[in-house]
Formats: sequence, structure tokens, C-alpha cells
Amino acid sequence: MADGSTGASDLGDLVKKLAAPRSVWLMLPAGKITEDTLNDLYEILDAGDTIIDGGNSFYKDDIVHAAKLKKKGIHFVDVGTSGGVWGLERGYCMMIGDEDVVQRHDPILSVLAPGRGDIPATPYREGRDTRVENGYMHVGPVGSGHFVKMVHNGIEYGLMQAYAEGFDILKHKSSTELPEAQRYDLDITDIADVWRRGSLVSSWLLDLTAGTLAGNSPLDKYSAEVADSGEGRWTIEAAIEEAVPA
Repeated sequence: MADGSTGASDLGDLVKKLAAPRSVWLMLPAGKITEDTLNDLYEILDAGDTIIDGGNSFYKDDIVHAAKLKKKGIHFVDVGTSGGVWGLERGYCMMIGDEDVVQRHDPILSVLAPGRGDIPATPYREGRDTRVENGYMHVGPVGSGHFVKMVHNGIEYGLMQAYAEGFDILKHKSSTELPEAQRYDLDITDIADVWRRGSLVSSWLLDLTAGTLAGNSPLDKYSAEVADSGEGRWTIEAAIEEAVPA
């Protein structure tokens, strides 16, 4: 193809076109489709090959998958990937779990990661893993990458909920249920924008919120519901198992 990529008609064709030791990276929704694809690859890959799961699979499933693949000598790497559709331009933050082959995949990980960019260096990091400052990290053994990404998403949902509740309080400050002197007709679009600049609650999520409010203030194109991806629920289950308040 013009962009330098080579197409494959199916998994079998893909495996034939890759030189050993092969590395196959999956970006699929958690659940049956990932499970089925892993099973199909198990049948056609060889010892020394690697499967990388870059989706949002449940970390306990990773442990089961890795154990099965290991019987055939196939390596398994779980990569928690954050960045959404903007990762194509910004790069992806990656949290990686595996036993022994992560170093071999460093070239592709370093290309996909965002790099240091214009983010100020974190003080007192001398002697620590420099990959972290470039946006990717080997966090531990199999499953740990998806576990860290799972908690990341739990935090993300909490932040979004906090923003939603805060903006709702601001919006309803004009309610006729309040005494007239206490009513404020607040411009939440401009409030979101001013909070982006020097505020302690600034974040990329707030950046996206401010842009959306500026482009569609009534938010009439958005529902008030978000589908359960599993990761928020899994984070709560982990908190219960660890006896950690959440």
C-alpha cells in the first residue's frame, strides 16, 4: 500500500506474512471477540511468537490467557492503552505487563508513545526508568498493565462525574427555587475555559469539556448515560477485594 503497510485477508494470511518471531497486536473490545481471536491465534502461532493485547481486557483474564499460551511457548503482553482517537496525533500512554519480552518490543512502543513533548520534567526522578517520561511503562508481570489501565479508567470516570456534578450545580444556580438575591445566571462555557488556565482542576478532560461546551452549549447532542465498559465496575471490585475505600 502507499503508506507502506501490507494487507492481510485473515489471521492465517497475516501470520504467513510475518517473519518469525512474530508479534501480533490486538486492539479489540474486551470479551468474546478478544477471546475468540486469541484462541484462533493460539492454533496458528509458534513457540517464540508474541500476542499483544492492547484493548481493555480484564486483568484476571490476561493471567488465564498467558498461562494457556505459555504451554505452546507463545508470549503474552498486556498493554493498557490510553489516548483515545487523539492518540494518532498525541501518542498513546501505555502501561505494559509481561514476563520477559517487553524489551524486544521497545521500538514499536517508543514510536507509539507521546514522548516528552512540552510537559515539564518531574523533579527528583534521577535514576528512574526514562521510558516513563516518554509515556510508556513496564509496570510488572502479566495482567498488571491492564490492571493499572483499569484503575486509570476508574479515576477517569470519577473525574468526569465530578465535572458533571459541578457544572450541574453551576447551571442550576439560576433556579427560581432559590431566593432572588442568590440566583446567578452563570456562563458555564466561559467558566470551563477559565478553569483550564492555572486552576488546580485543569486537565485534558476539562480541555475536551470546554471545547464541547463552546461548540454546542446546550449539549443537546449528548445523552445523560454512558455504557458500562466494565472497567469502572472492575475497579470497584478490586477495591472491595483489597479492602480499600473507593
